[in-house]
Amino acid sequence: MEFNHKSVLLEEAIEYLQIKPDGIYVDGTLGGAGHSFEIAKRLGGNGRLIGMDQDEDAVRAAAARLKPYKSCVTIVHSNYCNIKEVLSGEGIQKADGILLDLGVSSYQLDAAERGFSYREKNAPLDMRMDQRQNLTAEDIVNEYSETDLFHIIRNYGEDRFAKNIAKHIVSARKERRIKTSGELTEIIAAAIPKKVQMTGGHPAKRTFQAIRIELNHELEALENTLDEMTDLLNPNGRLCIITFHSLEDRIVKKHFKKSENPCTCPKDFPVCVCGKKSKGRCVTRKPVLPKEEEIAANRRAKSAKLRVFEKSERED
Repeated sequence: MEFNHKSVLLEEAIEYLQIKPDGIYVDGTLGGAGHSFEIAKRLGGNGRLIGMDQDEDAVRAAAARLKPYKSCVTIVHSNYCNIKEVLSGEGIQKADGILLDLGVSSYQLDAAERGFSYREKNAPLDMRMDQRQNLTAEDIVNEYSETDLFHIIRNYGEDRFAKNIAKHIVSARKERRIKTSGELTEIIAAAIPKKVQMTGGHPAKRTFQAIRIELNHELEALENTLDEMTDLLNPNGRLCIITFHSLEDRIVKKHFKKSENPCTCPKDFPVCVCGKKSKGRCVTRKPVLPKEEEIAANRRAKSAKLRVFEKSERED
């Protein structure tokens, strides 16, 4: 299957990156290289792009698409949480722009064998973004305790029927191991009232999201790397992050706010005594959303939000 992915908020992300021909840029989630292609073609002879992805299929597809710019592009098969080590290995200390396009690619959703989609009945419960890892979604569904499943579905899926869904999963797996997306979808549907299903969207959507996030440590990777990415920016460098659900967006929003105003002094203090300095400013006070035309052309863009942070002109 051809690696096909429509890059969301493409024009907006490129505009906010403010690409300089001789700048150094990092695309931490290459995917189909839609964003990277637009970055690369704006670079001059001294410019550089480091593209990263933990999905081997994405790395292959990106390498093919970016071949015309191979003189200024380096592609690394790695998770963006390793960004500092990757840049160091390339002899790079700082970057002028870093981009993350989070979530699942169109290719991953459409490739049945990857097991990301709840609409594929016979797909294996895989959901690994990095297929080098051993743990799969099937392992989580069949081996996690009922309590752990409940917490995952409630916290990462924000599903109000999490307790009942976890109970149904544990009950079903006593009969036989749950191996396909279709089997899991049927179990989830049985745990949610029919009346709710008529108006609440696909019953399995939230649970599949929750399992995927848990399996790939998506929120941990984001939360643990944001400070590092901000510190890796050159003065006036920008960090652009596209999120697709409220959990990701909340983490990014909170981090940008804290990076802009880290002071922990009580509000009634006349001057700051904690000594914590601002790292820069949040360029987007409100998230940038896709235009109606983009949503009409790509329904998966509907939930996308772009937030941008700019490093201070001076570093202390």
